[in-house]
Amino acid sequence: MELYDVSMPIHDKMAVYKNRAENKPKLTVDRDFTKGAWETRLTMNMHTGTHVDAPFHFLPEGSKIDSLRLEEVIRACRVLDLTDVTDAITDTHLQGHQIESGDFILLKTRNSLVSGFDPAYVFLDSDGAKYLIQKQIRGVGIDALSIERGQADHATHRLLLKGKIVIIEGLQLAKVPQGEYLLIAAPLMVVGAEAAPARVVLARGLNLSLE
Repeated sequence: MELYDVSMPIHDKMAVYKNRAENKPKLTVDRDFTKGAWETRLTMNMHTGTHVDAPFHFLPEGSKIDSLRLEEVIRACRVLDLTDVTDAITDTHLQGHQIESGDFILLKTRNSLVSGFDPAYVFLDSDGAKYLIQKQIRGVGIDALSIERGQADHATHRLLLKGKIVIIEGLQLAKVPQGEYLLIAAPLMVVGAEAAPARVVLARGLNLSLE
């Protein structure tokens, strides 16, 4: 069995969205060994690093992360190699990948080859999002800290979340070949939150059917 950890390590020098200082995680010591045990406190934005978005992120009436069923994020998935895309992933880029109803797809782009935050990262545009909705997929992940870029109306997020499509952001797919995998991407169950960090693992070499 092959296992790929496609999560971003959490540390204070990691890449964060738009290099926002407030998005940098901070690990502080609450207790040290002089008090018997080492205990630390992690402070971080829910959208820092690898994370799962819930509809409430952009839809006031949307569900929150604690209502996400595990079956939605522990399931078969497909990694699509889109490393030739230089800007926006459109419906045209997706049409040649035989996407089917019920698929959970992960978009591998040149983002995985870039260290730090790249303001010109590859993203999924609204036409691409509409195509995935038309195909009735169940989820989509991308190797960027946001699935959209520079969209004032946040169309990509709104379209996908309104279509009840799970969004995973902040993946690291550089070493992952295109193909089928078992996705394990359970977010922390933070009650009332619009998103939560996740340790995302892809597995291959075992039965992908969970039904």
